[in-house]
Amino acid sequence: MAEEEKETQNEQEASQIVEAGVVSSWLTENGLQNQPLARDHQGIEMISVEPDALLPVATALYQNGFNYLQCQGGYDAGPGKELVSFYHLAKVYDDADATEEVRIKVFLPRDNPSVPSVYWIWKAADWQERETYDMYGIVFEGHPNLKRLLMNEDWVGWPLRKDYISPEFYEIQHAY
Repeated sequence: MAEEEKETQNEQEASQIVEAGVVSSWLTENGLQNQPLARDHQGIEMISVEPDALLPVATALYQNGFNYLQCQGGYDAGPGKELVSFYHLAKVYDDADATEEVRIKVFLPRDNPSVPSVYWIWKAADWQERETYDMYGIVFEGHPNLKRLLMNEDWVGWPLRKDYISPEFYEIQHAY
């Protein structure tokens, strides 16, 4: 019985081993810290970086041809768990047969979710980072105009966090 449990545990550990992709290997060869993650359902390579390594990794990827920030967003891994800021990058060329893509994820502590802004690398991050800040409370250090985008400026809390408690009042607004 104990041997079966050990075999099952070994199989689970083996299934958790993730092979580094092309981008992750390139970053590692160039001395940039990253952790390969399992590919997504479309086969896109995903990597995890620490918040303090985001700017060097993002700059290196931009210099390596990832010139398009397709999407920046965030999500809540669950009550008491980490918040995640993600960046979906692509290489865009006029004569490209296929687009090369990679997704970066930065896992942030719930009590101090702070990460450097990539606005200065990809200007498309402007409103996307503001929306992530507005909905999840992730602070993007160095962003030129980090303020609420969707909610009122005096709104309390971060509405898309899974531990968010909705206020029990609703202001009635009249159309006239």
